[in-house]
Amino acid sequence: MSSALIDGTEATLDPVSPVPGRTASRVSPVPAPFVHELRVRYGECDPQGIVFNANYLLYFDVAFTEMWRAAVGPWQDMVTSGIDAVVAEAGLHFRAPARFDDELELLAQVKRLGRSTITTGIDVVRDGELLVAGELRHVCVSAPTGAQAIRSRPWPPDIRSGLARYASDAAQH
Repeated sequence: MSSALIDGTEATLDPVSPVPGRTASRVSPVPAPFVHELRVRYGECDPQGIVFNANYLLYFDVAFTEMWRAAVGPWQDMVTSGIDAVVAEAGLHFRAPARFDDELELLAQVKRLGRSTITTGIDVVRDGELLVAGELRHVCVSAPTGAQAIRSRPWPPDIRSGLARYASDAAQH
């Protein structure tokens, strides 16, 4: 049993379900997102003094690549083994601007890990304030050689298990 403060009163939390014949579902902790910090450079800002919108996709790419490095290893190692990943979709929702010299945190978390795709949510945060929320969807492909066409393929098990480190509970499909 554990306790929690609810409306100023300490309450005991019983893991047994109050419904006869049912057991309580255990809530597993959501893995922490990968966090990458960066400082806005002058050249990333537009004449209004805020980060130019297209630069957020660059920030997303940096965060995704660093998450990949932490979870799986260097990107080039994957490519050398004949596998690559390409962006199939990107979406951004702007809420507040970042400015020159702001220190930003990019929080990346795998939202869905499919057979051959990965959807990663990336939030851009400054001092706890959400500035931009977005998603990238990558597709696993065979690394092309010469005139060979790019073809979708399943994620190898070692990549899947590495990415699971930053996956939400609902990510494994």
